[in-house]
Amino acid sequence: MKKKIFLISILTSIQLLSAQENFTRKDSLFGGLRTERTCFDVLRYNLNIKINPTDKTIVGFNEIQFKVIENTSKIQLDLFENMKIDSIVLNNKKLKYTREFNAVFIDFENPLVQNSTEKISFYYSGNPLTAKHAPWDGGFVWDKDSRGKDWVGVAVQGTGASLWFPCKDSQSDEPDLGASIKVAVPNGLMDVSNGKFLGNEDLNNGYTRWDWEVINPINSYDITVNIADYIHFGENYKGLNIDFYVLKENELAATKQFEGVKPMLDCFQSKFGQYPFFEDGYKLVETSYLGMEHQSAVAYGNKYKKGYLGRDLSDTGIGLLFDYIIVHESGHEWFGNSITSKDIADMWIHEGFTCYTESVYVECNYGYEKGQTYVNGLKGNVRNNKPIIGKYGVGNEGSGDMYYKGALMLNTLRHVINDDVKWWRILFNYSLNFRHKIIDTETVIAYFNSASGMNLTPIFTQYLYKVGIPFLEIKRNKKKLEFRWNSETENFNMPIDITVDGQKMRINPKNKWTKSKFKIKEDSKYEVLTNDFYITVLKQ
Repeated sequence: MKKKIFLISILTSIQLLSAQENFTRKDSLFGGLRTERTCFDVLRYNLNIKINPTDKTIVGFNEIQFKVIENTSKIQLDLFENMKIDSIVLNNKKLKYTREFNAVFIDFENPLVQNSTEKISFYYSGNPLTAKHAPWDGGFVWDKDSRGKDWVGVAVQGTGASLWFPCKDSQSDEPDLGASIKVAVPNGLMDVSNGKFLGNEDLNNGYTRWDWEVINPINSYDITVNIADYIHFGENYKGLNIDFYVLKENELAATKQFEGVKPMLDCFQSKFGQYPFFEDGYKLVETSYLGMEHQSAVAYGNKYKKGYLGRDLSDTGIGLLFDYIIVHESGHEWFGNSITSKDIADMWIHEGFTCYTESVYVECNYGYEKGQTYVNGLKGNVRNNKPIIGKYGVGNEGSGDMYYKGALMLNTLRHVINDDVKWWRILFNYSLNFRHKIIDTETVIAYFNSASGMNLTPIFTQYLYKVGIPFLEIKRNKKKLEFRWNSETENFNMPIDITVDGQKMRINPKNKWTKSKFKIKEDSKYEVLTNDFYITVLKQ
């Protein structure tokens, strides 16, 4: 009993510390949805910039097309305060604006009318932030290849795309009609961005512009540039254009390593539906940083090793059967890029599902048992020190447990549902129903409840909003078993499976002690299937 009280005391302390996080006006300007943001819907970005790796500068403009949702005289766009605004233009007339931290409030002399479509050009320049440790902090990566040529990339998830181009920097809105990305770089270098390659043009000033076109909606943090002396190869695989851009010295290694893309695509398309950006194609682009899920231009920096830079995150040996970055970052094309969370507090919708795709890939190629061994091996990476879901409206991501604990929660739900045909149908339809949509946690829970025909809300609540995992107490009482859940969620209930003398049986613990309907012998041996359910067990 003392142990349980001590455990609850620790959890309460952690929750109180989490609740004491202080957020600022700057945070709410970045993460919030005030009227100046919700009054318009972005339709398209046309980004046209020049990047100079020598002085690490960007100059150019973003043409932003949007639909007015409600009458307004002011909108909010975003550009980091260290970047200079040269002008903002509507119909050849400069607009007035004010800046507050990274928010740019643009005033319109004539109010914008509901349902009208507008187009402004936002001219800017400056030195964007340099990442200290990409992709874990946001910014540009200014590097050199082995021959001394410039090798430039950018990763901004969490920090914000507005650190390098003006946009509506909120996951709640994506350009419905896609984007064009035109990037001029010094001659002898290539830029690889999202979508299809439209061609390049020598500007006769020492720069060549590389033009790319995205047809589908795209997260602002997914828009990217990759600048290097790349070599390109690829093919049409079952109707999908797959392309690879790598440093010249790595062509042979990449040709061999990237064969892993095909079984990955086959697996994910069978489980989650057609690749969600078919028209834009699929690319892997070599980067000097580890990786990032840039839509249709996945950043790859795993150094042509299996696992995570040669390490198995599951500590089971199974993680060394595949290239982690290819599988994980490509899984984001379905979960994160296609299905996007409205607020980054719900980033588990990206990371939990995508981490789960790793075990799905293993199961596709090596069987169910290895898939289960892999996902259970991830338990050692879970901290259970704060809730997975962060604070809404302030750009707060919540706990890093969104990855591994999120995946283990999904594996638990699979076994709660206890019907693999239904489980895979639920995931497949989830991917299709919310394809290219922006959703929240409540939407996910409502879908899984409806699709499963079960009330899974207490389970989602415990794993996502609480600190710990369900704690099952189970004991022998003469010829019956007794069990109960000790959890932070009121009226928590979750059916689980046990074995009694090797025979699998389902029990339905509640928050109060409950007796099993079946009898056991005095010498019966029973075990809780903790590989199927991510829980803690105390056998008394």
